[in-house]
Order: sequence, then C-alpha cells, then structure tokens
Amino acid sequence: MGRHGYPLVRAGPMIPAGTPQEKPSLGMDIGEIIAARSALVRSETKITVKEANAPGRLLEACQQIAMSSAPVGTEVLFLKPPQGRMQFDGVLSPSGPSGELKGLEITTNPLIPRKVDRIVEDRGAGAAAAVAELYSSGIGTDHISRMLSLGLLGKRRKLVPTRWSITASDDMIGKALKNSLLDRPQVNDYYLFSGVDLGNHFEILLLPRPFSFELIEIWMPRSVWAEDGFIGGDREGALAKKEYSILAGGYYAARLAVLEHLAEMQRQAAVLAVREISEAYWAPLGVWVVREVARAALQAAPQRFGSLSEALAKIGRRIKTPASQWRSSSKLMAGPVQRSLAEF
Repeated sequence: MGRHGYPLVRAGPMIPAGTPQEKPSLGMDIGEIIAARSALVRSETKITVKEANAPGRLLEACQQIAMSSAPVGTEVLFLKPPQGRMQFDGVLSPSGPSGELKGLEITTNPLIPRKVDRIVEDRGAGAAAAVAELYSSGIGTDHISRMLSLGLLGKRRKLVPTRWSITASDDMIGKALKNSLLDRPQVNDYYLFSGVDLGNHFEILLLPRPFSFELIEIWMPRSVWAEDGFIGGDREGALAKKEYSILAGGYYAARLAVLEHLAEMQRQAAVLAVREISEAYWAPLGVWVVREVARAALQAAPQRFGSLSEALAKIGRRIKTPASQWRSSSKLMAGPVQRSLAEF
C-alpha cells in the first residue's frame, strides 16, 4: 500500500516471480535479502482509502490475502509487463519491479485464524483495542500490520499506507504492553543485553527504576543514511508519548522489542538502548531489522552488574563510538551517575 497521492493510493499484493524465495531474516547477509526481495513483483492499482468500507472484488481478494496466516496462491494479470528498478526505504523492505494490475485470482484457500476472522467482523472495537487483542492471541506483528493496512481493523475503517501501518502497529502494541507493566515490580539489578547483526549493534541496559525508555541512535560515518555520521536520541516515561519520534519507525520497533521482554519478565525497568549502525549496513532493509536485532539481543543471556557505572563502562568498551560523543544525547544518563538503593 503506497502513500503517494493519498487518499488515492496504489495498492496490491507482492507476487513472487517464479519460485518463492526465502523470507528475509537475521542470519542472511544483505545481498541475500536484496536478492530475495528483488524476486517479488509489486502489483498495483489505484484505490481510494475509503473503499475499505465497501470493497470491490479486487480489494476484497487483497483483504483475504492479508488475513491469511500463510502464503496464498494467486494468479495475477498485468496490463503491461512489470518494470522498474529496486526501491529502498528506511521503513519498508526493498521491493522489485512493479506492474499495473488488471486482474487477481486467489487459487488456494487462505488460512485465516478464527480470532482474526472474529476481530475483522467486529466493527465495535477501536483499532488499538483490536490490535492489542490480536497480539495477545498470538497473531504476529507483520500479520497485524497487513490487516491494518488493508482497512480490516477499527470502527471507521480505511486503507493505511504500509509504512504507516508498520509503525502504527508497533506503537499500539507497545502502548498496550507498557500499560500492563506499570504496576509490576522493578528489576532488582542492572541487566545488559548485547547483539549484532546486519551492521546493527544493540546494547540494551535495564535499570532498577520506574519505567522509562530511551533510544540512542549512532549512525557511524559512511553508514547507509549518514555519510558524515549522526547521533540522536528520543525517550519517554510512564505517560503516553504524544509526538512522533525524531528517530522515526526505528524508535517504536526497538521499544516494542524491549517491552516484549519486560512483559516476559513481568517486571518494569528504566531502559537505555544504544543502537550503533556501521558501514556494514550498506543498504536499507526496512524497520524490521531494528525490531529483530533488538529481539535477538534480548533473547541472549544478559550480563548482570551491581552498579550502573560498571554497566556503562562495559557498554563503552563494546560501542565503537567514544562515550564522550553519544552520552550527551542521553537524558537518562545526564549528569553524574547516581547510585540507587538497589546497589546497597
């Protein structure tokens, strides 16, 4: 689902050209991921966003595909042979050539979970409540964002550009998880998680304090979006974050990974997440990279420290950028490092 021309957008399913490729994931290198995505053809037709309330045959087929938990067999007829070059984006995964859609036929039965079918039929629940219920029932974030994009959730339904639906899903799920944690006990020590993949290095520190979340992004020189380098930060406390993050979709993706882990622990904590992006990340692959690298880091065994200064010293030894350059972007770490009662 595109965003240009909104509210008249271009929409259609991504179709594999030939044998379906492996879904991009951690453990693949950037070249392999781009090759897998380049084998997908974007089928497009112009649709108004309000058509979600009275879908035609083509949009209804797309909605059935979005509701399915497994790939759906399709036959597509294009007006002209698809053409164009690879397109890259900071939020969306790379995509290959595109073609104007003339017709679409579903050739296999969509596998639609019962919970998904019920939520789609329920027009009395708002989008945030629907997203939270789907997630708590085990429906994945990618599946939820597809449904949100195709106008299948909420009371006043409309189509949502894919890049918006991805961040909106991460944000809504994150808010629901955060609200469930604010009455939980705090972690009782300093826990440091670390992980690196696809040129993205995460250091995630849990502190024994009431919930807050801060993400520091360090784009090293010659990394994909910052030839000269960039360091920035954004944060929130227990109250809902009102303004859109200056770090864009990566903020909500990283926050979701952290909140998922805290929910598993049934604990709250203040969180400092440092993301350092090196020149090894030479092509943008989409915000899923941020979410999955952070999730992988949090699944590894953490290091445990008795003091904040020890934990920060460890982060400083692993992050290539000197602490003097990025610590000033952190409000959580601003000023002298104070000791908490948990250290005694």
